[in-house]
Amino acid sequence: MKRSAINRHIREAIAFFEARQFLLPPFAFYSPAEWRKHVAEAQEVFDLGLGWDLTDHGTDDFARHGLLLFTIRNGRAGDPRYPKPYAEKVLLVQPQQITSMHFHFSKMEDIINRGGGVLAVKLYNATTAEGLADTPVTVSIDGFLRTVPAGGIVRLAPGESICLPQRLYHSFWAEGEAALIGEVSMVNDDRNDNRFYEKVGRFPKIEEDEAPEFLLCTEYGNLGRAPGGS
Repeated sequence: MKRSAINRHIREAIAFFEARQFLLPPFAFYSPAEWRKHVAEAQEVFDLGLGWDLTDHGTDDFARHGLLLFTIRNGRAGDPRYPKPYAEKVLLVQPQQITSMHFHFSKMEDIINRGGGVLAVKLYNATTAEGLADTPVTVSIDGFLRTVPAGGIVRLAPGESICLPQRLYHSFWAEGEAALIGEVSMVNDDRNDNRFYEKVGRFPKIEEDEAPEFLLCTEYGNLGRAPGGS
């Protein structure tokens, strides 16, 4: 993925969030030069992978198979330095931009439509062999149970949310217009806790066609510190 595209997508996300009065923490706007001024005090950001995250799932087609998000807070299981048992993200999901089918081994999460378009969520139970089960799926939508057939789609209007337990396969995309999506969850560990049904690339390979305006959460090592491990 080209750096110019990453820069553009993050700029557009900032404008989208601001237009909907969702305000990001100050470090969301740091350039690489600004980050270097704060290296000594930001180890939690680096260790927990807070900040910008963008993926095209290895398809080189961000418009159809991508996702842009910002991790606001996180913890790390078993690490007394970071005892938070919860995480929070904000996502920008574009119309018909599909996040690949996956589940989490440890993380339970609530996905909340904070505004914009409708969020469509496709659901499957997982088999013991981590395949797609043909059994009905029952989920909680804002505390109300709803059952759909295997592969059924739940559509969340702005204000609605869905609880996704462990080992529940899900894929999602926006319909109508871009959607501002919140995620409140248990600790997030993208390097170890994701099970994609089809093999995908989680983090993009970057073609440096221009200078970075921002750093992704996987790029903090460029500052001389270890990249986020959660």
